[in-house]
Amino acid sequence: MPGRDGQQARLPAWLVPELATLTKERFSDPAWIFERKLDGERCLAYVEAGHEVRLMSRSQHQITSTFPEIAGALTAQQSDGFIVDGEIVAFQGDQTRFEQLQQRLGVARPGNDLLAAVPVYYYLFDVLYAEGRDIRPRPVRDRKKVLRSLLAFDGPLRFTEHRDTDGEAYYTEACGSGWEGLIAKRASAPYRGGRTRDWLKFKCVSGQEFVIGGFTDPRGSRSGFGALLLGYYDPDGRLVYAGKVGTGFNEKLLHSLHQAMVGLERDTPPFDAGVLPRPRGLTGVHWIEPRLVGQVGFSEWTRDGELRHPRFQGLRDDKDPADVVREIPADAGPAS
Repeated sequence: MPGRDGQQARLPAWLVPELATLTKERFSDPAWIFERKLDGERCLAYVEAGHEVRLMSRSQHQITSTFPEIAGALTAQQSDGFIVDGEIVAFQGDQTRFEQLQQRLGVARPGNDLLAAVPVYYYLFDVLYAEGRDIRPRPVRDRKKVLRSLLAFDGPLRFTEHRDTDGEAYYTEACGSGWEGLIAKRASAPYRGGRTRDWLKFKCVSGQEFVIGGFTDPRGSRSGFGALLLGYYDPDGRLVYAGKVGTGFNEKLLHSLHQAMVGLERDTPPFDAGVLPRPRGLTGVHWIEPRLVGQVGFSEWTRDGELRHPRFQGLRDDKDPADVVREIPADAGPAS
């Protein structure tokens, strides 16, 4: 059992990460802090006293060998063991881009050429255990002080800075700078696993994960496939059709994703028959088992419940398809 703050506790094998709730609210409040929302892969790092390192995605996949430069930097830290939380990112210019990071995902042992071509960084924003003690009950400002003093932030390890109080001005600045948005965190709150309203997402652009339920035949000179058919699970466990996406693919991804989908083909649509048995106006449709998850950016939802101006951003192997739901902004503000 984890110990209370200030008491010795064994380093657990797994802790559920805290997740933010999407909100329409934009507010400023001295009881909250505001951090940059990064477009990458969530990662909890477990570092034992003997310097054994495990990098774990939010779906409990071990990704240590995929990011050897991060594992090496954590191994070099002088500590009696810790668990830290953050986001692994890759940059295009001065922006974090999941499409760029996609080149590293799923590569178990990247070669030197790939390491040089797609450098990655681990932006740390929280600490759960340090020096054998459970830090989660402390308020977030205290945890960030512990984190700042715990590690040497150089090389691929970066500390996620925050601002106090003035969330609205920071949000305007973030969107003007092309960021994905902000994460607002209740400063007095402990670290709680699962989705909470102590952490809120202020998004500048729309985007989320979708289950891939099928694909269409390519047209003209296009190779692989034409478009992906997307869905999400509703509260009753039905896979709801959310439209198709046909942009955002390069030739390599068209080929590799097509090969993966061919092995998952099935005769019937995975989308619930009561919702949409067959997407209207599509020809050459191939249905697949709903096992793949993709990240998709889009401008908005249509009145028919489909995506407007979608663009594929990459596959996600860090999320269980069953956890993919439609993100609906909650009316959650500083008083919630």
